[in-house]
Amino acid sequence: MKFTLLMIVMLIASSFVYSQKTNEDALNKKVNELLAKMTLEEKIGQMTQVDLDAIKKTPKDIAKYAIGSLLCGGDTEVPDITAKGWADTYEKYQNIALKSRLAIPILWGIDAVHGHNNVDGATIFPHNIGLGATRNPQLVEKIAAITAKEIKGTGIQWDFAPCVAVALNERWGRTYESFGEDPELVKNLGVAYVKGMQTKDLSNKNAVLASVKHFIGDGGTTNGIDQGNTEIDEAALRKIHLPGYIETIKAGAKNIMITFNSWNGEKVHGHKYLITDLLKGELGFKGFVVSDWAGIDQLDKDYKTAIEKSINAGMDMAMIPFGPDRANNYLQFITYLIELVNEGKVSMNRIDDAVQRILKVKFEMNLWENYKVDRKLTKEVGSAEHREVARDAVRQSLVLLKNDNNILPLSKQLKRIHVTGKSADDIGNQCGGWTIIWQSKSGNVISGGTTVLQAVKNTVSKGTKVTSSLDGTGAEGADVCLVVVGETPYAEMFGDREDLSLAKEDVEAIEKASASGVPVVVLLISGRPMIVENELRKSNAFIAAWLPGTEGQGIADVLFGDFKPTGKLPHSWPKNMKQIPINIGDANYDPLFPFGFGLTY
Repeated sequence: MKFTLLMIVMLIASSFVYSQKTNEDALNKKVNELLAKMTLEEKIGQMTQVDLDAIKKTPKDIAKYAIGSLLCGGDTEVPDITAKGWADTYEKYQNIALKSRLAIPILWGIDAVHGHNNVDGATIFPHNIGLGATRNPQLVEKIAAITAKEIKGTGIQWDFAPCVAVALNERWGRTYESFGEDPELVKNLGVAYVKGMQTKDLSNKNAVLASVKHFIGDGGTTNGIDQGNTEIDEAALRKIHLPGYIETIKAGAKNIMITFNSWNGEKVHGHKYLITDLLKGELGFKGFVVSDWAGIDQLDKDYKTAIEKSINAGMDMAMIPFGPDRANNYLQFITYLIELVNEGKVSMNRIDDAVQRILKVKFEMNLWENYKVDRKLTKEVGSAEHREVARDAVRQSLVLLKNDNNILPLSKQLKRIHVTGKSADDIGNQCGGWTIIWQSKSGNVISGGTTVLQAVKNTVSKGTKVTSSLDGTGAEGADVCLVVVGETPYAEMFGDREDLSLAKEDVEAIEKASASGVPVVVLLISGRPMIVENELRKSNAFIAAWLPGTEGQGIADVLFGDFKPTGKLPHSWPKNMKQIPINIGDANYDPLFPFGFGLTY
């Protein structure tokens, strides 16, 4: 029989489909065989995710209640926050889980939102707003893959990232967690992150489960209020906020985290239409859905009623931050959900669906084989190779907003450069929130990395004198003054702002530098566009550096011309607070700088 090329292609395609179906059938068989052995209590244990702080005093509860997942929330730390310390702690608790009757490994989740940011000495990449400015999916995929390696180097297998919020109002304190205001940009970079994090195969030893968040509409709340109300019709919700989920699911996303916010007054944690009908039904999402931090609690003052609403809406796993010494703790969750099933208020079908979804992901990750820490990866955390990628990300994220008389790039041979401003020598400000601690802080919050001042000193010639101050003084007589200003660290709940003007000390630093009579280059460290029209006039050059992370050397690479600036604004830049929200496509669109703006040399 003579085979044509078309016939061969069809045979290969059908063989691939058959192979996929065979693998799927085998996977489902494993899941159902394990499910058949489980008691109701063990099933509900798998639906329970407990914060490490909540279970430190009672670690044996992990095996006793067959707890399915642990997490370390923003301020939950292990005794030793080095990579080795995290790995040792992971092994301790995983070994307890494996002593349960069915020896089901735990999934351990963490907010590694710009690198493995809870680990001292880890590589800290630019926050998502900076990655949005790079417009580079290949770079984002590489960053996610490196972050996954550093996560696996501590044993942890689940990252609460990427955030695919479309941030439409800079007042929102989580703006920097979004790739930008454009659904297409967010979609493309979200897909890249999932691919890099999960690799081509979740069973790969370097793969980490991604969590696409926060479903849905979190970047579009009225007035940019965190955990607020997204007041738009369904057509707008689908057009703006859904594309990131559609495409990341296609790319293999197996976990989605639900948002704290409401949609037209109804909390999404209890929204059956959005979770079950839209996400699981229409979009065909086959993975499992997890709540945000105590997100179920917000549905009703009565915790049992809140649990009933959320599980029936389609929640598969509940993130529970509290232990037995607090209300709404993990023991209450387990007890109440057992009662709800026995009372017929939550069906066994709903429980089995949730547990099947969780177990299937665990089998896809091959946790029974991959639960041990790869100590070779532990040694790679914060490696020079990883930091070089972060440095490149910084270069690509910088957006040049002004460059009068081509003052940039600077010569490395200048006689004297004065570097000033509160963020010139502050690694904490560079990294922003979600760095070691939840809200993070100014100063030496993390080991390793390079500040802007250090980077300048590393770059200039031996004959160039670099002087510095905190407040803008001392620039007289210098060839140029670099003023590094901007926001101090913050994270969710504490980052919302009604006024995005620069702090008084930043304004004064720029004024003092300008009064010195030397050319002024302003470098803005921030998690969002700020109100800077006046400060822009007083500068000769102005760069939006976002929250670049630990590798400040990437900033010097651009300042001194080793690399050209290529970043483009991921947000429209407002002239004043009255313009916010301002987004591309608005009827009266007149920003200070438009979406996509960015100069080069």
